Amino acid sequence: MVVAAVLFTCAGQRVDIVTAFREAGATTIAADVDQLAPALYHADQRALVPRIDDPFYVEALRELVEIHDVRLIVPLTDLDHLVLAHARDHLGGAVVLVPEPETIERCSDKYLAHRFFEEQGIGTPPTWLPTEVPEQIRFPVLVKARRGFGSRHIYRADNQTELDFFLRYTTADSMVQCLCHGEEFSVDVFCDLDGRCLAAVPRTMIESKGGESIKGMTIRDPDLIAFGARVSEALRIIGPANVQCFREPDGELWVTDVNPRFGGGFPLPTAAGSRYPELALAVANGEQLEPRLGDFREGVVMTRFFSQVILEEQDGSLQPVEPQAEAVPEEA
Repeated sequence: MVVAAVLFTCAGQRVDIVTAFREAGATTIAADVDQLAPALYHADQRALVPRIDDPFYVEALRELVEIHDVRLIVPLTDLDHLVLAHARDHLGGAVVLVPEPETIERCSDKYLAHRFFEEQGIGTPPTWLPTEVPEQIRFPVLVKARRGFGSRHIYRADNQTELDFFLRYTTADSMVQCLCHGEEFSVDVFCDLDGRCLAAVPRTMIESKGGESIKGMTIRDPDLIAFGARVSEALRIIGPANVQCFREPDGELWVTDVNPRFGGGFPLPTAAGSRYPELALAVANGEQLEPRLGDFREGVVMTRFFSQVILEEQDGSLQPVEPQAEAVPEEA
């Protein structure tokens, strides 16, 4: 494989992804607006760039592409997906690992996604706009932000009084959705530039905080693998995506959310042998790849913890430093 330079935008805290690409042989360049973004200090090169709504944001990225001969651009949050999708042809020829704008809009609006899945015959929980909720509705239901993330603006209503209250209370443009009663799973998928699913790794959701998985286990479930592939190909995902779904008591799979990026649980499929960084680099190099569905280790468990980067000002800029080890007192 030809070693490629990869530019990570909105690098933030995604040290896990930057590190995985370095270990796969890539030269990594991390960009962020915040000089305290931890991922900056785990890349080979780092750069501070304007905010994503700044008119010079794309120009700043293009300069980095030219300076470092970047072959692949990977956004690490949802924030600049649309910007990158619209600027795809203005980023120095680098492969931009995001879907087309229509797919991004569909994934970011949970109600639009629900309608799309209905049209495609893909399982999805019954969902209504606030003005379309039927008189006879089965409780409990959820009041959910259409464009929410991180489990924000989600309220459970157990009866009509609570539903009416939460629809008045929420400040977010919302929808009403039937509560799923089955077990929740995530499927981390990766698709090529034609939207063909190359890999899908299902995992359990043992525990999550703020909408991000902190404990889970990979499982080789053929139905979940096929479901992840079907959802991603219907949406025409390019690159990575995280498909969140429930298996209801009758066995039906309902998709509840699709994030067209590497998921928060990225370290787990990576440890299980997904080789997603290698797949991304191969796609950037123009290689024609065959699907490798089911090619991973099952039963791999992840439990996450906090870590940190220690910085110190040197010559006018922050530089990573090794913390001083405390002296161990001698025994008397």
